[in-house]
Amino acid sequence: MTWIWEVTFWEFLFVTIILAGGAAYLTGRAIALTWRSMGTLAFYMVLLTAATRFIHFALFNGTLLSPYYYVVDLIVLLVIATIGQRITRSQQMARQYGFEYDRNGGLGWKRRA
Repeated sequence: MTWIWEVTFWEFLFVTIILAGGAAYLTGRAIALTWRSMGTLAFYMVLLTAATRFIHFALFNGTLLSPYYYVVDLIVLLVIATIGQRITRSQQMARQYGFEYDRNGGLGWKRRA
């Protein structure tokens, strides 16, 4: 057991980063496309983290009710989901309001001069 993963690094990489992280990215993208709030995104990540902890428990003998690893998974999934939301929102702002906004890097937008 380490600070970030409970059983093995490969389990953490596969379940939390690849499987749940992909779902988190797509959830962030969907939240941005429907113009919903970050509170909604956080609520969905709490639910996705519970499902992720169940997969750790059911397939890899992790602990189901571990508050510490739940928070670790939640933080990882929130970061990935926020990146998906910000990338999509910056594309939306530049595309739909191109007369007023330009993309500023990959995660933001700025007002045209």
